[in-house]
Amino acid sequence: MLNGKHLIDGAWVSGGGTFQTVNPATGEVLQAAVQDADAETVAKAAEAAERAFADFSSTSTADRANFLRAIADEIEARGADLTEIGCKETALPEMRLNGERGRTTGQLRLFADWIEEGSCFDARIDRALPDRQPLPRPDIRLMLKPIGPVGVFGASNFPLAFSTAGGDTASALAAGCPVVVKGHPAHAGTAEIVAEAIRVAIEKTGMPSGTFGLVQGASQASGGALVTHPLIKAIGFTGSLRGGRALFDLAVSRPEPIPFYGELGSINPTFLMPQALAARADEIATGWAQSLTMGVGQFCTNPGLVIALDGPDLDTFLKAACKALGDVAAQTMLTAGIAKAYAAAIAEREQSGKATVAMKGEGTGGACDAAPVVFDVSSEVWLENPALHDEVFGPAAVVVRCADAAAVIKVAEALEGQLTATFIMDDADLEAVSPLLPIVERKAGRLIRNNFPTGVEVSHAMMHGGPYPASTDVRSTSVGTKAIERFLRPVSYQNFLSDMLPHAIQDGTETPRLDNGKRS
Repeated sequence: MLNGKHLIDGAWVSGGGTFQTVNPATGEVLQAAVQDADAETVAKAAEAAERAFADFSSTSTADRANFLRAIADEIEARGADLTEIGCKETALPEMRLNGERGRTTGQLRLFADWIEEGSCFDARIDRALPDRQPLPRPDIRLMLKPIGPVGVFGASNFPLAFSTAGGDTASALAAGCPVVVKGHPAHAGTAEIVAEAIRVAIEKTGMPSGTFGLVQGASQASGGALVTHPLIKAIGFTGSLRGGRALFDLAVSRPEPIPFYGELGSINPTFLMPQALAARADEIATGWAQSLTMGVGQFCTNPGLVIALDGPDLDTFLKAACKALGDVAAQTMLTAGIAKAYAAAIAEREQSGKATVAMKGEGTGGACDAAPVVFDVSSEVWLENPALHDEVFGPAAVVVRCADAAAVIKVAEALEGQLTATFIMDDADLEAVSPLLPIVERKAGRLIRNNFPTGVEVSHAMMHGGPYPASTDVRSTSVGTKAIERFLRPVSYQNFLSDMLPHAIQDGTETPRLDNGKRS
């Protein structure tokens, strides 16, 4: 039975107003009175996290790893309940929710393994050189330490993997930072069940009760209160450019500015290179159409821009893509607000007359339904109309026709920051790709060859971020083990006795580290 409350300091509590959750497929009210946090409620959660910080940040990596694995176990124990409520709240299919649950527990266990291995804390030792001339060198040791309580915003499109116990939360807890999650209002029930799993894991592993908190909230005020609370020392966010930028501005305008790690979306350009297009246009079109419509196009890596040389091969691709997309039935989007924004963006582009509608799928009349749409435009028109560069969250794309290789270069140079950029190419296209690659490297965080960008592997080498507006910090990733670095800060210790130091930089420990410039 869901209670619709906030989890603060280990207890389920009320505070603030209320809001409803609704099944986007049917309009059915799922929860009539979920708590909507006010500033006072957010402050209580932040204060509980601060009280927990000293003890939680000083736990051993073995104990924290055990805690992360316990969270994964508790989430799995609630798998059937999570799938049932998640399907109702998001209209996502059961298979998708089950897969996302596996991704969520998998990344918790990956971070557990990673902190036990130890190199993520970047331990470094410069031993004293008392005889060095003209001046001796003191003993200096450094490692990365937890930054403090972290605020995390649940994402609309991933109710598990990018929300309550998702990548931001997992990496922050792995770093030793207590977390306060602002749950996404579209899937409050899912958030509550996951939060209860974390609460139980806290009890079973003896972690401080304030190590994790959940504040439910549908108002902008609750998010703003979390970002601006002085005890919160960093923010993880996945969402829209507009909402993320507003919160980023709050974070950096505080009396004490804090890091805001926002992943804000992308149009993820796909470059169709000439030889590949000539050899297999139909095959490429089918794969691209599947990627575009996966999850109703509600992925931040949705391939929403295609760039290619104009001509018969591109015509073949577009004809095959439109046919494949025409066979895709309209599907229910995550929320009525997202569906309304999608319809408005499509209507605005149609009414502008700047791009030809190559295909437009038929809706079913449902309030939250969306069907694929493809616009066809010349590179000249695309370059002259920045509105065509904007992300449309859903199964929509723009195909840009370029007269020659120079036009392709101009389009690449005009791109804003992206999460991904894809090259569909054959070996014979190497010469054509060569001048593009250094341009596109500066535009995207992940470059892809002969795969489509939907699907982000949780691994050591993954980069899920990019130059603005893809994300607010080009140096960071929100997926993969490097994500932990967002919630750590370097601290140096000079002339300390070994027993006074953190374990990783004491004498005689086996933690991976840089010792007098040599890896150990």
